[in-house]
Amino acid sequence: MASATVSREPVSAIFPQGVPRWLPLLLGFLTAVGPISTDIYLPAFPAMEQSLHTSAGNVQMTLSIWFVGLAIGQITMGPLADRYGRRWPMLAGNLIYGLASAVCAFAPDIITFSIARFVASIGASASLVIPTACVRDIVPDRNAGARMLSQLVMVMGVVPILAPMLGGMVVAVTSWRIIFWASAVYGLLCVALVLWVLPETLPYQKRVSLSPMTLVTRYLTLLRDRSFSSHALITGFSTFMQFSYLTAASFVFIKIFGFTPFRFSMLFGIFSVFMIGASQLNGLLVGRIDSARLLVMAVLVAVLGGALVVAVSLWGDWYAGAEWRNHYEVWFLIAAMVLTLAPTGFIFPNGMMGALADHPSLAGAAAALAGTMQYVLGALAGAVLGMFPTTSALPMAGCMFLGTVMMLVMCALRPGGLRSTSGQQSD
Repeated sequence: MASATVSREPVSAIFPQGVPRWLPLLLGFLTAVGPISTDIYLPAFPAMEQSLHTSAGNVQMTLSIWFVGLAIGQITMGPLADRYGRRWPMLAGNLIYGLASAVCAFAPDIITFSIARFVASIGASASLVIPTACVRDIVPDRNAGARMLSQLVMVMGVVPILAPMLGGMVVAVTSWRIIFWASAVYGLLCVALVLWVLPETLPYQKRVSLSPMTLVTRYLTLLRDRSFSSHALITGFSTFMQFSYLTAASFVFIKIFGFTPFRFSMLFGIFSVFMIGASQLNGLLVGRIDSARLLVMAVLVAVLGGALVVAVSLWGDWYAGAEWRNHYEVWFLIAAMVLTLAPTGFIFPNGMMGALADHPSLAGAAAALAGTMQYVLGALAGAVLGMFPTTSALPMAGCMFLGTVMMLVMCALRPGGLRSTSGQQSD
């Protein structure tokens, strides 16, 4: 591995010759534990509703439970990673995730499934927050960090493109429970990769003490920082918007528009391709165009897309005739959703680096707090949508649009507002 071609990004002493090209691949694969576990069972929602003898709302609520566990886990795993290094918390987290996923596979009822899913999310949170802190450890420059995070988005995005397609095929030919046996195997593979491949990126001398008062002080320091809070909430409301889509899309497209689970998974993959393509375009543009300016532009595009999603849904529910609803509405809805979701490929890397750039000594805690804010808002989106009947796309559209509007508000509240650029680069 050490002989791999290296990049020219500014790095720490861990990689004096530059970041190896395999490292973003590895970190992206580890980070994909969260997205793949979210996405792979979405086509199975209707089948789970029947198999577990429960309601659509209860099945949707398992997604909210997953997000709550990710939020709680991240706020814990970040400080642990700052205290004990990056590798050991990821080893423990992925082992917990793999074992709990196996319990999900043979759960006899929705309660058992929900409890096991919550435990799995606590474990999976380690691989969501710690790879981002690893990036901050080895690439302290803001724009270079945004480029590397864009690479992670590409790698972690390839697996979620395949995940719902595989999930759709599994549901079409066998039991949805196979999905969670596969998740258990994925967790154990991540354990092996961390144990034998991932280097420790946080030297012992840079680790910080861990105590309740230290944690409270650290998080309060971050929350009082306007740059951190505004950028973290931008990524948080981006997650709110995305999870509004994730929670409701399978019911909207399968139940309302008549998609098969496999056809829905193909549509899901198309959305993911646009998001990954945007993240790669971001990686090419960062440095030529300031990352903060790219962030604002992406948020404005997402707001436009969200408004169109609402407009299409309102027209279909309230005004359009049967021909529109049967032949045209779904295609206009898909186009508007692409316009809303694709900008997240710009929003996540630039927003996250904006949150982390000024806090090199608190990278783990900052990544954890930002991730917790994301998944708390994601859980809120799932809970809100679970209260509405699955007979219209309008609840999904309204929540997606709300998320984009709140991102724009947070952009305006950043230091310098909508016209600002990141300018300064962290040492």
